[in-house]
Formats: sequence, structure tokens, C-alpha cells
Amino acid sequence: MIENNTILSNDKPQTKEVVLELKNLNKSFGENHVLKNFNMILHKGENLVIMGKSGSGKSVMIKCLVGLIQADSGVISVMHKDITTLDQTALDMLRSDIGFLFQGSALYDSMTVRENLEFPLRRHSSKFKKNVDTNTLVLEALENVGLAHTIDLMPAELSGGMKRRVALARTLILQPKIILYDEPTSGLDPITAKEIIMLMQDIQKKYNTSSLIITHDVDCARVISDRMILLIDGTNYAEGTFEALSTSLDPKVKAFFKH
Repeated sequence: MIENNTILSNDKPQTKEVVLELKNLNKSFGENHVLKNFNMILHKGENLVIMGKSGSGKSVMIKCLVGLIQADSGVISVMHKDITTLDQTALDMLRSDIGFLFQGSALYDSMTVRENLEFPLRRHSSKFKKNVDTNTLVLEALENVGLAHTIDLMPAELSGGMKRRVALARTLILQPKIILYDEPTSGLDPITAKEIIMLMQDIQKKYNTSSLIITHDVDCARVISDRMILLIDGTNYAEGTFEALSTSLDPKVKAFFKH
């Protein structure tokens, strides 16, 4: 049996800078205790994958992390700032350093691709110099995901994989230090899912972003993760490398890696 929070063969340097930390996070909805003293850390430049069954609290955890849902108790530290103590202005400023790729892409249907990418630039205009060329930033972000030619298309004209890429470009345009991926390959065919995974790897290498990836896709976890956490019964049940976890004899851990 693997005890809660046990690290399995994690070869990441323990002195590496921590950019995100959750301590004893709790969240309940009535009698449903979704998160129970959940703990985790994310290091700078690391790809951390969190896996859990449907309803295990993965999405609740990530929404607490960005302040979309208020946790019942616990500490949420992002780049050494406890978000539970920040006022709305400070929280909005911090959020500009956190990219969030939603599961369904969440593009604005009534806006062109260009307008979708311009929206966060207008909202966080103070982050950039006054003479910045918005069109250049939009084109650069789209070029990073190989979709510069879609700049004047509407979301309805894009395939599912293209929407996911545009959503990623919109996330990248604010040059975030941390990117949160909520089921990045969900609903995509295997070939497109592989392309998205490769794109995530390229972005991490190019920008040295710290990434927290919520997924149930074992293949995605195998390729992208530096380290993994298994969220079971609202807790950090097991933690370590893909290789270590996938060869565990613990029945609860083994269940995640059966095909």
C-alpha cells in the first residue's frame, strides 16, 4: 500500500523553486467532501500531471486554484502569494501570470480568432508597454500553434483540434508563467491529441513554463509528465514519476494504468 503523499522515484531536485503550492485544501458541497486536506507543489519549469477518476475533484481543485471557487479551508500559494488573502485587484494581476486552457476551449463564438486573442490583451493592457503592436502579438501567438492563417476565421469554421490550438494561443498571448491544462486532449482523435501533446512540450521548452495538467489520458501522462499525482478520495494518494506509479502493486494505483 502506498501511503498518502509518498513520493515514488521522483528525481526532480528538491531545491528547485516552488511556483505553486496547495496546503491542506478542503472543499465540500453539502455532505459531499470533494477535497480532503489535499496537498501538492509545482516546481518552476515542471510538467505536473494530476490524474483522478470522474468526480474525484480535479476540476474543483483547479477552479479553487484560480479563485473561480472558494475553498473551505487551506492555503493556495501562487508564486509565493496566498491568493486567499488577495483583494480582487491583486488577484486579477496574479491571474494574468496564469494561463488556463479550458476543457472545451471556451472560445467566444461571436468573435473572430483575432478578436478572441485581442480580448485578454485589452483586459490586461497594463501588462504591456503602451506602444506594443497588438497585431504582432496576435500573429506571434498564432504562429506558435501553427494557425496564423486562421486569424480572421470564426470558431465555427475551425475543427476541434484547431479550436484547442487557438485557445492555447489565447493563453500564451499574456506570456504566463504557469499554465493550467484542464483535459487538454479530451474529445480529440488520437492523431490530433498527439499533436496537442507535442505542442504542449514545445511550448514548455520554448518558454520554460510551469504546467499543471489535469487529465485522464494515460498516453498524455506518459509523454508529458515529469511527475504525477493520483487524486483519490479527495487526497494526494500517490505521487511520483509515471514509470514508478505505473509499476506499482497498489490496487488503487494499478487501476489507473489498466488498458
